[in-house]
Amino acid sequence: MSLIAFGLNHRTAPVDIREQVAFPPDRLDEALADLRASVGVEEAAILSTCNRTEIYCGGDRQPATEELVGWFSRYHDLEPTAVAPYVYVHPDREAVRQVMRVASGLDSLVLGEPQILGQLKGAYEAAAAAGSVGGQLNRLFQQTFAAAKQVRTDTAIGASAVSVAYAAVSLARQFFDDLEHHTALLLGAGETNDLVARHLHEAGIGRVIIANRTVERARDLAHPVNGFAIGLDEVEAHLAEADLVVSATASEEPLITKPMARRIVKQRRHRPVLMVDIAVPRDIDPAAGELDDIYLYAVDDLQAIIEEGLRSRQAAAMQAEEIIDARADHYMAWLRAQDAVSTIRTFREHTHQLQADEFERARRQIAAGHDPEAVLAEFGRRLTNKFIHTPTVAMNQAAQRGDEEIVRAARHLFDIPEDDAQ
Repeated sequence: MSLIAFGLNHRTAPVDIREQVAFPPDRLDEALADLRASVGVEEAAILSTCNRTEIYCGGDRQPATEELVGWFSRYHDLEPTAVAPYVYVHPDREAVRQVMRVASGLDSLVLGEPQILGQLKGAYEAAAAAGSVGGQLNRLFQQTFAAAKQVRTDTAIGASAVSVAYAAVSLARQFFDDLEHHTALLLGAGETNDLVARHLHEAGIGRVIIANRTVERARDLAHPVNGFAIGLDEVEAHLAEADLVVSATASEEPLITKPMARRIVKQRRHRPVLMVDIAVPRDIDPAAGELDDIYLYAVDDLQAIIEEGLRSRQAAAMQAEEIIDARADHYMAWLRAQDAVSTIRTFREHTHQLQADEFERARRQIAAGHDPEAVLAEFGRRLTNKFIHTPTVAMNQAAQRGDEEIVRAARHLFDIPEDDAQ
């Protein structure tokens, strides 16, 4: 049995190529059926995200790279030469490591990001629903999910901030003992604050207010995190409610001035406010940070948190690789054992048939009046001779040829001590 992982990702292919080879979720079953019929693989699964498209194939036959590239390009109406420079192919153990590394976030654009595991589980479920997952891939994915869980549990791969949004939330978690009883005000509804809102929601923030020039866009961000939206012209009216302010707009002028900050300090009766300004140019007047009870951090202040987070994740990644190596070895041992299953099954059927034939012969002899003890003795001798005849002949022939490998294998298979084999 063999396994192969084939595809391209953000490291090997530009975004315009990745866009052209993506698989729409509603066409995965069709693609899997076409792949199996065209390339001749028994099992297959497809993972397709914005950063990667990977195909995992299993079965008795390992397809050639040219076959996979040919199908891949044909399915997407591309020339093979347009795809071939960007693809990678990992066979067997390297394929196992690849899928486990992907699931653990080790092959992601952001080291250790957790979203890919959910996407991989979705790919597995889609392939299973399409009937393209058998024992080999099922075992692989179960081992992969277990490996990813162990990496998350036993290492700090996802514990450190490696993005501005995550760093801002990490700072808030250090600043406040319990986010559940605090309110966050986010200025701007772009991608960064979208991530900030989601991270805060996951961290258990009590309340989220999102302010944006376009209120409808603010509502889009607020809905998934159970927050509410306001316009930027309403910020000062709600500023005193906020224990945490994260600002990331494209405004050319400060949205929070020092006088405004002074007024909200008074309204809050000197309860501290953490302000994180990740906008360039700045949304919050740096002079506001001079006030007591205003703790202002700019984007450059977060860089040290991000760099430390990257170092931490890189150290954790080394531990994760060791976990994946061990898991991959375990899976490959299981896979190699599957190659012997049909041989073991045939061997057992053959020996059971020998036993049944000799048993029937002995039963007839006893029914004919022969001495049962003599019949049983002959039954034992005949059955033993039939069991050992073929391997005995094979060992004699191997010895005559000087094939010590066969002889050593026989000693191992039949548990014959070296001293007894002399």
